[in-house]
Amino acid sequence: MTNPAFQINSINVREASQAEFTALNQHTNRIRLERLPDDPPIPLEESILSMKNIPPFVDVRLWAVWNPDLTEIAAEGSLALLKTEDNKHLAQFEITVLPDFRLQGLGRKLLRLVSDTAQENNRRLLVTETADRVPGGEAFMLRIGAHKGLETHVNQLRITDINRGLIAGWLSHGKQLSADFEIGLWDGAYPEEMITEVANLYELTNQQPFGEIEIEAMHMSPEQIRQMEQQIFARGGQRWTFYIVNRATGRFAGYTETVWNPNRPEILRQDMTGVFPEYRKLGLGRWLKAAMLDKVLKDRPQVKYIRTGNADSNAAMLKINNELGFQPYMASALWQIEVEKVQEYLNSHNK
Repeated sequence: MTNPAFQINSINVREASQAEFTALNQHTNRIRLERLPDDPPIPLEESILSMKNIPPFVDVRLWAVWNPDLTEIAAEGSLALLKTEDNKHLAQFEITVLPDFRLQGLGRKLLRLVSDTAQENNRRLLVTETADRVPGGEAFMLRIGAHKGLETHVNQLRITDINRGLIAGWLSHGKQLSADFEIGLWDGAYPEEMITEVANLYELTNQQPFGEIEIEAMHMSPEQIRQMEQQIFARGGQRWTFYIVNRATGRFAGYTETVWNPNRPEILRQDMTGVFPEYRKLGLGRWLKAAMLDKVLKDRPQVKYIRTGNADSNAAMLKINNELGFQPYMASALWQIEVEKVQEYLNSHNK
């Protein structure tokens, strides 16, 4: 039974008050400490800039449950609706409850708001992620009847563990490929004259394993890509993109990206790495990874750890990362559940 003293209200994350932004940031950092105990908190200003710069094609609904004395957010629920031509059937949600307020029915109340809003927007499928460091998340998803569709890990590489001889060997092999391929770097925003080609590069994200998650390929427009990078830069992120071009055709063969934020100087986030199928098994992926790591070692002396997310089923990328020395840091999973099934669960537990 939920304590009636709890107050629930919706918050416009792009136009929240200073008090709301502050409370949201404090809640996020409390949850973050549980999931990432080694990491520093997100500064308030970064959090505000991130929320204010959520891409326009992402419609975010958020609800906050305030504790009885209205001094902090005890629980939070959010629903993200993509205003795109792809995946009109699904919405992504997240529910977080502070440890002191768990098992009081707050998650179920937020789930009602999430599922009702999804249904109102003609979304039939809900998708979310859980982490092994908060086992209550998986227990909640099992309780409502959700299906675990993809198991993943955040993998971490300690800079001190990097095999520099291996990196040198991969760079040497890359030089042997340079007669047919050219490697380059974009530091920061993508060049305007290349943005259409960048949109094509983003198609590589659709070749990642999605397991049993019922998700369609995403096709990002140049405008949407600009909106996403605006959020990265607004919150202080600095992005490096290494790319490889086929000299004969001028077509991109693959790319890799990292994002570094001075608010967390010891941690570098390794984002997408991909090579188009027709260029695989040539060593281009290793060349890209080696070029990036070589630059990190030379130009980011603050970095002590590199983290990346990998599906457990992505054997090709895991092989490269394992060779580099990445180790499992945190297990996570993607879940899906039909909105109708959520409604049935909630109705049966309201009797």
